[in-house]
Amino acid sequence: MSETSDSRTWLLLLHQLPPQPAYFRVKIWRRLQGLGAVAVKNSVYALPANDDALEDFQWLTKEIVAGGGEATIVEARFVDGLSDQQVIALFDAARTADWDEIVAEARQLGDGWRDLSADDARTRIDRLAKRAEKVAAIDFFGTTGRVTAAGILEDLQRRLAGDADREAPAMSIDAAVRLWLNHTWVTRRNVAVDRIASAWLIRRFIDPQARFKFVDGRGYKPEPDELRFDMFEAEFTHEGDRCTFETLLRRASFDDPALTAIGEVVHDIDLKDDRYERPETAGVATLMNALARGPLDDAARLARGGDLFDGLYEAFTAAAKKGKKK
Repeated sequence: MSETSDSRTWLLLLHQLPPQPAYFRVKIWRRLQGLGAVAVKNSVYALPANDDALEDFQWLTKEIVAGGGEATIVEARFVDGLSDQQVIALFDAARTADWDEIVAEARQLGDGWRDLSADDARTRIDRLAKRAEKVAAIDFFGTTGRVTAAGILEDLQRRLAGDADREAPAMSIDAAVRLWLNHTWVTRRNVAVDRIASAWLIRRFIDPQARFKFVDGRGYKPEPDELRFDMFEAEFTHEGDRCTFETLLRRASFDDPALTAIGEVVHDIDLKDDRYERPETAGVATLMNALARGPLDDAARLARGGDLFDGLYEAFTAAAKKGKKK
């Protein structure tokens, strides 16, 4: 049987636990959560196939057998039923839930900043950072939540250090264009709203000949002519509570009401905090979600999404002009 070039190999843990003691079943479940494994069927858990995952499952297998259960590790590819993308979506959903908790706690910490002593703030930030490190280690496909959490935690750490205003500097639009031309722009695979909007902004207003490259979200080392966006440790990514699109707008000093409005729409879809509550957001979110779930590859998603943002930009520009005439 032939294999597609983009098919993935997975490690599956098939196990059966004794009905008692109950604490043993809870213990194994917690161990699976800690490894970042997801259930693809009752008592069948998956991890991406690599040496670390194999070792983790091997140790867990010994623990299950020692406790009176049964366990088998299988290396497999999905050929029917579940697709690789559906399995990846299970991992992303699990990690997104983890990141949402960290982001919510970080925002709560920022809101109550004035009521905390420096030592208390430092303790809570360190605790959140350690949680983030653990989640990042099992965020196998680089979800957006990791980028959001990193931006907010970095902002809190700057506030703690007393230099909350320290950020990557803004520059003139002309200077930004000169500096950012003739690069390959790199981002994570399976692009969604912030990456699609950012790519549109780059290609329409910064570099019409921009080249885009899509990579795994973890551990990517850029080439000398590459600029990364909406990735962990990227040159352009979330800063504090700003999404990547907003970061690009600020760094290039764009002062265009239509782009600002698009940034507000993208912000609320990406960060899910309903900060701006623009009436267009729900409709754009529906279209972006359908695009992200559809069969198109990343380059085609950018093209299709670019058409949408072209239309949105023209509508916001027309509305801004109409408002000035009144």
